[in-house]
Amino acid sequence: MRQSSEPTYYSLLGLHPSASAIEIRRAYRELSKRYHPDTTDLPTTVAVPKFQQLNEAYATLSSPERRLTYDLKIGYSRFGVIQAPSDLNHPVSSPYDWSKSAYLDATDRPLSAGEIFALFIIGLTFLACLLLIIAIGLTRGEAAFQTPQPQPPTTLQQQVTPTTPKISN
Repeated sequence: MRQSSEPTYYSLLGLHPSASAIEIRRAYRELSKRYHPDTTDLPTTVAVPKFQQLNEAYATLSSPERRLTYDLKIGYSRFGVIQAPSDLNHPVSSPYDWSKSAYLDATDRPLSAGEIFALFIIGLTFLACLLLIIAIGLTRGEAAFQTPQPQPPTTLQQQVTPTTPKISN
């Protein structure tokens, strides 16, 4: 690592360079609440530059490409930290652009109220379908599984019985 008087982005966030993306985000959130000019008790002349440094550090460390460049700049090697992919025969898919998301990992966010409501409605619908199936099965019983036997068609000749006229003498 570099030996200079300027603190690294990792030291600004109070982290080791091998920190995960989640640890970086947590540290940034805690410190940004502490140093945000609207929420701190510190003088504005102290809070604003500190908050800007935190934003710059987070912007760099939350982007994988920018973080790699920064790590090379400060002399930190991540080769000991990076693990080989489980299947080396398949190419790695294109990475997701996390800069467009407020979350670094889409699976690490809480469900919104609308999502919870949608899951509730889906579960309720599934339960109602099961109850409907059970109710139909109980009310119709075996008749639900029997098919009606078709009656043989009656022909016109069978329906008309020949009558012989009586001859009176």
